[in-house]
Amino acid sequence: MKTPAFWYRPPGLVSALLAPLGALYGLAGRRRIAGTVPRRVGAPVVCVGNLVAGGAGKTPVGLALIAALRERGVRVHALTRGHGGRQAGPLPVDPARHTPADVGDEALLLAEAAPCWVARDRVAGAGRAVAAGAGIIVMDDGFQNPALHKDLALIVADGAVGFGNGRLVPAGPLRERVADGLARADALVILGEDRHGLAALAGGRPVLHGWLEPDPQAAAGLAGRELLAFAGIGRPEKFFATLEALGARVAERVAFADHHPYRPAEVAALIDRAAALGALPVTTAKDAVRLPPDLRGQVRVLPVSVRWAPDGAEALAALLDPLLLKGKPDGEAA
Repeated sequence: MKTPAFWYRPPGLVSALLAPLGALYGLAGRRRIAGTVPRRVGAPVVCVGNLVAGGAGKTPVGLALIAALRERGVRVHALTRGHGGRQAGPLPVDPARHTPADVGDEALLLAEAAPCWVARDRVAGAGRAVAAGAGIIVMDDGFQNPALHKDLALIVADGAVGFGNGRLVPAGPLRERVADGLARADALVILGEDRHGLAALAGGRPVLHGWLEPDPQAAAGLAGRELLAFAGIGRPEKFFATLEALGARVAERVAFADHHPYRPAEVAALIDRAAALGALPVTTAKDAVRLPPDLRGQVRVLPVSVRWAPDGAEALAALLDPLLLKGKPDGEAA
């Protein structure tokens, strides 16, 4: 579904009416966490999670951690639930064979950077990764899943919108209370300008500042161009704002629900509409993997990656370096 607009506005009538359901949702989550003993596997687990339902930037942060760990010589594997995919796993992701309908879009993006496992049972998936030689596991999402022990847990937050109206799903975007989530986290990652004082909520935990930066090669030539922009991500307006910041003229914006499965006729209609407007169709890397392969080449894709502020890069190194003593070096036999 699309992110409800009222989640990121001051609490109003709709949010108030849904608040009791949110309270029940939060209670169920707290009981599940309190009643579960996390299991360890034979490699450290780094969890990249968030406190809101989508749109915070978890996957780019996960990819940045994978790159940082590989630079340190660690054999790193990715682990994800495979949201939007039909496969329950544990399953090694093969981008040449699997589709978003099989394993979800995040899994395909992660698999481009490291061996990736899809598993609704996170403990089983982590175990398979270790058996395959993983030295460190980077888990995309799963912060609210208590089954697997997390050696390092990062909360990712969008500095522009923070934690929304501060209420729990469905009354707001929160998966759990902010104080509860931060109490279990080891660090807070803030992407973009901190407009809501999020750093002050960290309670002495490290705060890593960074922002999502478009790929320069993909962004080349977009300044001044007429665009038809479409996206099916947690907050499509973030993508549209990125294009405008590059100097592009977004003639038309088309927002879809997160993980939207694009139909060939739907994408063909977007391409035709762009042609009628004299515009270039453009979308995100996460959306691109869900486009029909025969139409993908007709749409400009704008990938983004995390660029750390100097203090963020230093804090990340301080968090990751202790894990290297536990992780299996790249090239070491499984």
